Amino acid sequence: MFFETDKREDMSLLTKIVAMSLSGRLHDIDRFKRRPADVQHEQFKMLMSKVKHTPFGVAHGMKGKCDYAKFVKNIPVRDYDKLRPFINRIRCGEGDILWPEKTKWYAKSSGTTSSRSKYIPITETSLQHCHYRGSSDVLALYLKNHPKSKLFSGKTMTLGGSHRLETSDGALTGDLSAILISNTPFFASFKRTPSASIALIPDFEKKVEAICKKCSKEKVTAFAGVPSWNLVLMNKVLEYTGKSNLLEVWPSLELFMHGGISFLPYRDIYRQLIPSDKMNYMETYNASEGFFAMQDDPNDDAMLLMLDYEIFYEFLPVADLDNPEKAVPLEGVETGVNYAMIISTSGGLWRYMIGDTVTFTSTNPYKIKITGRTKQYINAFGEELMVDNAERAIHAASLATGAVIAEYTVAPIFMDSADAKGAHEWLIEFKTAPSDMALFTEELDKALRQLNSDYDAKRSGNTTLYPPKVRALPEGTFYKWMSLRGKLGGQNKIPRLSSERDYVEALLEIFE
Repeated sequence: MFFETDKREDMSLLTKIVAMSLSGRLHDIDRFKRRPADVQHEQFKMLMSKVKHTPFGVAHGMKGKCDYAKFVKNIPVRDYDKLRPFINRIRCGEGDILWPEKTKWYAKSSGTTSSRSKYIPITETSLQHCHYRGSSDVLALYLKNHPKSKLFSGKTMTLGGSHRLETSDGALTGDLSAILISNTPFFASFKRTPSASIALIPDFEKKVEAICKKCSKEKVTAFAGVPSWNLVLMNKVLEYTGKSNLLEVWPSLELFMHGGISFLPYRDIYRQLIPSDKMNYMETYNASEGFFAMQDDPNDDAMLLMLDYEIFYEFLPVADLDNPEKAVPLEGVETGVNYAMIISTSGGLWRYMIGDTVTFTSTNPYKIKITGRTKQYINAFGEELMVDNAERAIHAASLATGAVIAEYTVAPIFMDSADAKGAHEWLIEFKTAPSDMALFTEELDKALRQLNSDYDAKRSGNTTLYPPKVRALPEGTFYKWMSLRGKLGGQNKIPRLSSERDYVEALLEIFE
């Protein structure tokens, strides 16, 4: 048994029941941890048996027996723009083009940098066997690691997306959260707050106001969502209630299930809002395209790659982004290499490059950390600066100076003459300003040089890069900027790194 009797005595009765009902999944998780190649082969075989019956499979010569070599030869790696024609066909009612099943929903996502919306197909199969399985596995692993939990003695608060489900071209579209909330069974809705009618209010500010009125009076034991937008909500809750921290509002609060962006810049802020060593934080990797990974060990901030969600994984070294032939299946990866993730799924995504980059910290079992986006990095001067470098460096500088970061973005300062040198401009909104801004900048630069050898080479002797330029922005600047762009809430993310100056210039216009 995974939940021994002597450890259950502090659990609420309902939490005990849920833990027992989910314990079977722990056997499945243990199996793919022990036999990852076998499980991924099973996923591949199942997916191939389905795609060969679709117009997409027929067009790509997938009829008959299909091994990995044939799969790679016949189906090219695609990003969204290259898959868009097939998705548009099924959105217009052509039927099971990508997957032998009617596609009921499309997760609408603009990503971080693109102004054009993406419509990610969500089939009933992928909804049940990927997204919802991931959500239940989060609970299974959490309760395994915290056998005295009282999670279900209260409710889990969720901050829904900014798009309701709406009919478009005969299909239902909306944020992934809108799709999940709209399809949540009644028995699961019983322990979630707020109600779907509040969670799906399109206007972010009106939704936050309604959540404050409703949820501040309930017993909340957990909350889930993107750290940045939940931070906005939590500050509004404190303002509404007049309390100094969240434990005064919800004394039984024990868990924050977070994802979407790195938690590192927000960790200190949440510790101030929830001043308790008993508060738990669990990272998940759940995107519109699928539920991919979750933190299975509270003492390890890497996430376990989930291998039985009807997803077949491939990984392309970021250094070889222009050569998709370098992509390898799971058993071909190495630790410490930065990879772009490629997926084939029961949602009808085939060799789809989702745009995220990861690195493996372990191959036994397979554990990953998200390092950034394939289009979110700075390489204006050959420095190859990735989001993960920025997150860790800004954390190190904050620790050294007592600073707490609310938001930030970075862009290059370009050379303006043949003999000039470039730099990086950091626009930072501080929750707590550093004790010494010059020291903060120095520590930031030092950490970047330690983390990234390419950056260090360009900074050595100011060869190509001058030290970074840090500008502190007034509180609320990033929120105002996102509001002006119509990107409040949901899965909208503030771009951390960009090789262009568009975002920085727009923010400076607000600031100045």
